[in-house]
Amino acid sequence: MLRAIIEEVLLFVLPFCIFAGYLVVKRRNPFDVEHWSRHAFALAVVGALLAIAVLIYGGFIAPRSGGAYEPPHLENGVLVPGRFK
Repeated sequence: MLRAIIEEVLLFVLPFCIFAGYLVVKRRNPFDVEHWSRHAFALAVVGALLAIAVLIYGGFIAPRSGGAYEPPHLENGVLVPGRFK
């Protein structure tokens, strides 16, 4: 679960990092507020849309199982992991 949250946060932050790289390439200081003030809202919207789009895409391509779930159990003293039958 933590991995999924970290991935979505990184996707949200990605447009900000790209814009900071753009400012560095243009030889502007990325730590000046004046460069960010006009673009902050648009970057936040793009980051949110990117994170939501990846969540939706992941929901569509997630593997589905058609069988019943068999929980983990012991067979002859050996732990058998849970699986779909």
